[in-house]
Amino acid sequence: MNTIRQYYTFSLAFTAVCFALAAWYGWSSTGSITATLGILWIVLVLSILEVSLSFDNAVVNATVLREMDPVWQQRFLTIGILIAVFGMRIVFPIAIVAIAAGVGPVEAISLSLNDPQEYERIVSSAHIGIAGFGGAFLAMVGLTFFFDSDKQVHWIAVLERAINKFSNVPAVEIGLVLLLIYGVSTMLAPADAIVFLTAGILGLVTFIGVHAIAAIIEQREARKKAAGEIVKSGFGGFLYLEVLDASFSFDGVIGAFALSNNMVIIALGLSVGAMFVRSMTIHLVRTGTLAQYRYLEHGAFWAIIVLGMIMLLSARYHIPETITGLLGATLIGLSFLWSVHHNRKHGDEPIQLDS
Repeated sequence: MNTIRQYYTFSLAFTAVCFALAAWYGWSSTGSITATLGILWIVLVLSILEVSLSFDNAVVNATVLREMDPVWQQRFLTIGILIAVFGMRIVFPIAIVAIAAGVGPVEAISLSLNDPQEYERIVSSAHIGIAGFGGAFLAMVGLTFFFDSDKQVHWIAVLERAINKFSNVPAVEIGLVLLLIYGVSTMLAPADAIVFLTAGILGLVTFIGVHAIAAIIEQREARKKAAGEIVKSGFGGFLYLEVLDASFSFDGVIGAFALSNNMVIIALGLSVGAMFVRSMTIHLVRTGTLAQYRYLEHGAFWAIIVLGMIMLLSARYHIPETITGLLGATLIGLSFLWSVHHNRKHGDEPIQLDS
């Protein structure tokens, strides 16, 4: 119990601070106990929503981090989380409003505080582009995991083995995502379709670009290692995780407006959830949980594929965030139960993971 608690102590303290700020903000802005309690309730629900939507994010973070140098692990868990909390949950929506409305950042902040309805409208109007970019990037993340010729562990064996047969086909996952993007674009109005297609292609290019940077850095480090130098850089993995977190956070930021259009309340609630995702990531890495439960990664990557498809489809259809969270939690939960069953059946047999 003490071991588990140590990973979540900081998140609990951060949560207490955020709820104290929410209480202060609620009382100072409304002067009503009832209204303040309502704000605290929304912050709590947003926190739970963010955690439920992002648990698969924590699993994937842990998958990448376990291969990174400890120095870069720590940088991601410190600098990276600051970018995740303050960049994506606060700066990102303000940047959307500033670009969409053609105003400066100060005016965008003023709009978020003084005219939340208009602020919500502007952010929501950018949803088609966000859905295209985030959906394409996440779909690529999930499909790349399964279209891997070196993959030997299979959870949904029939389906995953069938996918694996095509893993040697060059760029097969890119072709599938392009077909998905095009298919959804045919359901949209011409102007929206252009925005969606452009954003989706940019999502694909970003995924390819991040992996290209990582490959270049890995080649440089391999040469250094061959020369007997100490390899310390994990910048490619750091960059990949930051873009991945951004793609995950799109859904939570947009979905938060279903509960509140007040930027202060949204930022507090989502920040609490993001901090718990950090704690879960550290817990998974430090305790070797992924090595203990061999199918947990598979469940997370299937959840990412589902989330990516839902984001793409959300350009045309409204899909409640509750459904998204439940689907992801169900897939991860089933993969966990299958892992437990496997461990009981095979006892102390060494567990193999796909890297």
